[in-house]
Amino acid sequence: MSGTGIAVAGAAGRMGRCLIEAILASSDLRLVAAFERPGHPALGRDAGEATGAATGVAMRADIEAGLAGAGCLIEFTRPEGTLAHLEACRRAGVAMVIGTTGFDGNGRRAIEEAARELPIVFAPNMSVGVNVLLQLARLAARVLGDGYDIEIIEAHHRHKVDAPSGTALRIGEVVADELGRDLAECAVYGREGVTGERDARTIGFATVRGGDIVGDHTLLFAGTGERIELCHRASSRMTFAVGALRAARFLRGREPGLFDMQDVLGLR
Repeated sequence: MSGTGIAVAGAAGRMGRCLIEAILASSDLRLVAAFERPGHPALGRDAGEATGAATGVAMRADIEAGLAGAGCLIEFTRPEGTLAHLEACRRAGVAMVIGTTGFDGNGRRAIEEAARELPIVFAPNMSVGVNVLLQLARLAARVLGDGYDIEIIEAHHRHKVDAPSGTALRIGEVVADELGRDLAECAVYGREGVTGERDARTIGFATVRGGDIVGDHTLLFAGTGERIELCHRASSRMTFAVGALRAARFLRGREPGLFDMQDVLGLR
């Protein structure tokens, strides 16, 4: 079989199923491995079962053996799982596309260190549209400057375990960087009670969790007499899967290094 061999971690999850469906629909990629955590009820089943297609690839827990024949592992799991898989990819020399969010500083540093040996695309959101939004956010912050109050509102499904979302934080980082601010110092992650007048240099975050919302993000610049809103609403996880496969193609034959979707899309 021709095409780049792709392995998928968290293959029985919502994103995993979308990734498998997208891989099966592609002409230049092929599914060679699908992983789930030990004890998961999907282990041993065909990875395409949930999509109604037989792949001949069984769900497995042994990532070390399963990476044989893979050119890239795509990850949308949890930080602890991703970091364990990162070490397996280092040993196997397999590139990674990481869409997992919620890493602490140590986790991000581990990814940076691994990128000295492997080509890695690490991005909090693989959607092409969201990455265009990041560019628009940078432009808006540059033009509007300090004369506008900045708020970031995000909404996701009830199952999401981290808040604010990695995408919301990335939007905040981009805006803060353009304005010469440190997000760690100016971010406000919730308001309650008598909070006092708003500090003009803060960047506020509001989080909504409920239902099956795939992912909504709004960047609000509120000025005197006007508001500017930049919004992105995802209606299907397939948009993230398509972006992740684009990232996997970007990594073909690439030297070790840490990249994000801005690199993949040529937006730098």
